[in-house]
Amino acid sequence: MSTHDFQYLLSEFLARFLPGEVGSATNTIRSYRDAFIFLRYCKAHENIAPEHMTCELLTKDLVERFLAWLEAERGCTAATRNQRLAAIRSFCRYLQARDIERIGQYQRVLAIPKKKTTTASPRHLSLDGIRLILDQPDTSKPSGRRDLALLALIYDTGARVQEIADLTLGDLRTDPPATVKLTGKGNKTRIVPLMLPTVTLVQRYADGAGLTGPANRSRSLFPNRGGVKMTRSGIAYILDKHVAAAREASPATLPDTISPHTLRHSKAMHLLQAGVNLVYIRDILGDADLKTTEIYARIDGEMKRRALQSAFTNLTPADAMPLWHQDKDMLT
Repeated sequence: MSTHDFQYLLSEFLARFLPGEVGSATNTIRSYRDAFIFLRYCKAHENIAPEHMTCELLTKDLVERFLAWLEAERGCTAATRNQRLAAIRSFCRYLQARDIERIGQYQRVLAIPKKKTTTASPRHLSLDGIRLILDQPDTSKPSGRRDLALLALIYDTGARVQEIADLTLGDLRTDPPATVKLTGKGNKTRIVPLMLPTVTLVQRYADGAGLTGPANRSRSLFPNRGGVKMTRSGIAYILDKHVAAAREASPATLPDTISPHTLRHSKAMHLLQAGVNLVYIRDILGDADLKTTEIYARIDGEMKRRALQSAFTNLTPADAMPLWHQDKDMLT
């Protein structure tokens, strides 16, 4: 292979193979692209400029040094390290069929193990915490009505932040029964019912922003000042602003860290506590596997206590209890 085949194959992998043959979502492709900070590492620490990188140099030892650098120098977590490794592995699988002479070299890269990671319990807010945050936007201003509609929609649907950013006016149905169409990971779509108060907030915001009529169906439901859809960081900024105001009003009500994903976790917990079946919660959240949704059942201590109480049978003989337990007058 020629000197520049690495650059050509990497471009083909990201621009043609992933979107065209695999059908990867845009966010997946961006994640894989970000993993090739690997090239910056090679230039700074291995004295290999991107234009001089070759397939021959893509070895197990080089990839392992890169992964160690991610953790030691960049402070990346094991989860981030595993994501970067997954992208490089995927590229090596792609290379195997196109550079057969080095298939053994690529197999050694594929054999690099993932690191074990610990899964933290998802943070969630109480209903009072959700109400407190939603009380903060100033609805006398257009920006306040937008913020309230945005945050209420994230919570009501349990959507991922990118799913909300990608919404268009055409994805929203306000006529009964009101629903919203969300497009999640792997470009999978799902229809989520909307509650009337949320519909009212979104409709009021859309009417005030001129986002009505058939001509606007393809427009972003929540555009930024430039008229294009908000970014994830833009939505996080809006949430952070109102969380800060809510903390001033009631510091003890909210946990230390709150992100848009916290609202998703909170919706899942509140549905579970209301007795909604885990299968329905999975479908609302768009989780691919029920095991992902089961984590909410495992962290709800109050539900565990009620379940134990409902199944409790007292097997202790009455005469095995202390005498003072049997003497009501003495207890009184």
